[in-house]
Amino acid sequence: MLELYQAEWCPASRRVRQRLTELDVAYIVRQVPVERNERIALMSETGADTVPALVVDDGGALVGEEQILAYLDARFEEPLGATAHRVKAQKVRKREMEEAARCLEPSTP
Repeated sequence: MLELYQAEWCPASRRVRQRLTELDVAYIVRQVPVERNERIALMSETGADTVPALVVDDGGALVGEEQILAYLDARFEEPLGATAHRVKAQKVRKREMEEAARCLEPSTP
């Protein structure tokens, strides 16, 4: 089973999770601490202290969004539902951005 070391605040981690969802790939999520010096499990498994990092079935590790996405696209065939996931995610992100922008608008007296 694939293991994704990631953080919710990391945009690259979000994009990797999205691609895993699009590809319908099962994986285990491992949250990492914010402070790099506290990422002991991540360092032990991958040799790196940055996210995202993916531990693959043979025990090897891929670090960084580009390397992970290239691996996923080479290893897994995109299922029919991938486009629907992608479109839905784009709509949700757009709505979240619009809501955040409204929160930043000055209130009218």
